[in-house]
Amino acid sequence: MSPHVLILGGTTEARRLAAELTARPGTRVTTSLAGRVTRPGALAGAVRVGGFGGPEGLAAWLRERHVDAVVDATHPFAAEITANAARATASAGVPLVVLRRPGWRPGPGDHWHPVPSLEAAAALLPGLGRRVLLTTGRLGLAAFADLKEPHFVVRSVEPPEPPMPPHTRVLLARGPFTVADETALLREHRVDVLVTKDSGGAATSAKLTAARDLGLPVVVVRRPPLPDGITAAPDVPSALRQLDDVLTGPGGRPNGRRGSGAAGTCP
Repeated sequence: MSPHVLILGGTTEARRLAAELTARPGTRVTTSLAGRVTRPGALAGAVRVGGFGGPEGLAAWLRERHVDAVVDATHPFAAEITANAARATASAGVPLVVLRRPGWRPGPGDHWHPVPSLEAAAALLPGLGRRVLLTTGRLGLAAFADLKEPHFVVRSVEPPEPPMPPHTRVLLARGPFTVADETALLREHRVDVLVTKDSGGAATSAKLTAARDLGLPVVVVRRPPLPDGITAAPDVPSALRQLDDVLTGPGGRPNGRRGSGAAGTCP
């Protein structure tokens, strides 16, 4: 039987992975999207939108649809989805591969302030600046809503959800952005501190270079940890190799792990 792979998507890497897998003869691919973006880009293979109903619902879906492997290629901050995927695949006996692009690392000239959460970022802001570029996505602005003094420029792909800080200007834009674009934005709005999540990747990293060139402090929200026992693949080729390992046994024969009840974590 043709292998069926479920991709938990929403990232550029998930889209690339779906294209690579659907190009393989006999491989069935379903990409699941949470539905938070109203106009997702085109995807190769089948697409489903919406939640599964927690880990129990996902485990049931995996069994009913005869899924042979799951690739969690969600955003690095989608901690709940990743935790649910780990529990569901373990319950259903389906192998799990986690694909996460590497996080950013500060370099010479960077003035980074790593923090564990959005709330910690908000607590740090009053001592760093009064004009803030906030690029943490449309969710989570409530963490900054009580800050009365700073003026915020909030950039997101979709309109952000309230509550928001009282002095807020919203910019709707989708990357990738160039260093020149980001430098012009920081200067136009007289930004003196940048707040961002460590999402990694090149599509949104230009703002870090622009902040470094302008000597601005950057508050970087650290990623949530992966579930115990899971090591992420850093890129699509690595994820494909891990996927091949769990889908085939010695000599390229199918592993036959579907429904076995074995833990579904890929090393």
